[in-house]
Amino acid sequence: MTFELETAAHPENLKRVVIEPVTRVEGHGKVTLLLDEDNRVHQARFHIVEFRGFEKFIQGRPYWEVPVLVQRLCGICPVSHNLAASKALDMIVGATLTPGAEKLRRLMHLGQILQSHALHFFYLASPDLLFGFDSDVAKRNIVGVAAAYPEIAKQGVALRKYGQEVIRLTAGKRVHGTGAIPGGMNKNLSREERDYLRKDIEQIIAWSQAAVELVKKVYSERPDFHNGFGFYRSSFMSLVRGDGALDLYHGGLRARDEHDQTIFDHVDYSHYWDYIHEEVKPWSYMKFPFIRSRGREEGWYRVGPLARVNNCDFIPTPLADAERKIFKAFGGGSATQATLAYHWARMIEMLHAAEAIQELLFDDDLQSNDLVNTGERALRGVGVIEAPRGTLIHHYRINEDEQIVRANLIVSTTHNNHAMNEAIRQVALQYLDGKELNEGLLNHIEVAIRAFDPCLSCATHAVGKMPLEVELVDVEGAVIDRLTKNSDGRCGV
Repeated sequence: MTFELETAAHPENLKRVVIEPVTRVEGHGKVTLLLDEDNRVHQARFHIVEFRGFEKFIQGRPYWEVPVLVQRLCGICPVSHNLAASKALDMIVGATLTPGAEKLRRLMHLGQILQSHALHFFYLASPDLLFGFDSDVAKRNIVGVAAAYPEIAKQGVALRKYGQEVIRLTAGKRVHGTGAIPGGMNKNLSREERDYLRKDIEQIIAWSQAAVELVKKVYSERPDFHNGFGFYRSSFMSLVRGDGALDLYHGGLRARDEHDQTIFDHVDYSHYWDYIHEEVKPWSYMKFPFIRSRGREEGWYRVGPLARVNNCDFIPTPLADAERKIFKAFGGGSATQATLAYHWARMIEMLHAAEAIQELLFDDDLQSNDLVNTGERALRGVGVIEAPRGTLIHHYRINEDEQIVRANLIVSTTHNNHAMNEAIRQVALQYLDGKELNEGLLNHIEVAIRAFDPCLSCATHAVGKMPLEVELVDVEGAVIDRLTKNSDGRCGV
């Protein structure tokens, strides 16, 4: 995935433009563009420049520690890792979850979806959508939104807070909780806690509806959002329920191609490797998954809110499903492949999460004390969940001493790796090619990345020796010398 658009006659004359760090995302990344003397784009790459070695250093740890350990991948989506790891370890301990345990996990997960989607849309994405991509950088932030649109900012903060409260009451604390454990949950929801959450849920649903209306309004006023900006066609992958409904906690894997034709459907995720292969590139710590049957060149795909809303046959809550139908019909279906349609789909999912939370808060199983179940042990477990950013896979093997001997994580942002690079390429060609660069134009690149709500902390991964680049720079900032070491250990200038 080099995205070399054409071969330059004198590649040594290409100038390198770097956007570092990419802002208003979780984690650290950078974008490099190679331009000729006429500012034509020859290469565009999105690099993950941080490394976290969770798959390696949890080896040798007792399996029951893993759901707590892997949460430390990220402070934004720890619930997702806690649940995916717990689901994998359910297989290892032979558990069939009790109704109370599964519903508590679902409630915790819905709180995570609600708070994460609110955080991304209101705090990170809305400044671009409300002020414009090349607006004054001093106000293009959440503080600027609070000043210009105080009610919108207030609702965003309140929505996220409510989701965090759901997490606190089910997981024990807002960040890095201990609610889900192998075989079930370690606490129920008391009647007092349930009543506390019931008190505000109607308002949360109303604010979620308002958020959908806001993104619809912005989208309808900007035709370029759905037929221009970073537009390309791709396959999509997500979990779906047995009846084809959107299910964020459990289901079978479904993939459809760019023409909405089924590639595979309702497959058992415990054998995900039969369907997905992971490729490693020397210039990024993030892997490049692709669908085996389609090969490296054609097999890449997108995950996340856009994929889930596109892939499901219906959403099992009425308000969100009505919005799904409007979304699918918009512009003759043009929104379904648009990069910026991620924001619209994300708000539909936030509305669904609020509705589903309300339903669960009237289920007496949440007060059950029958929360843990175990059975016959196994040496391998796979847990898959739809995290806020997309399909999340945790895969573990243990030995007879109940220690982790192998771990493999494919996180949502990793699935979207190729897709994010493609979005960058499209935006670079459309908005930057042949133009003098300025902050506003470069922000167009970041807008494309933000649409995916990437969590770069979660996505880092390396195989073998880590790539390294060292530059010697003089006092005036000129590069005197450069040395690189690729992931295969070879060094070069």
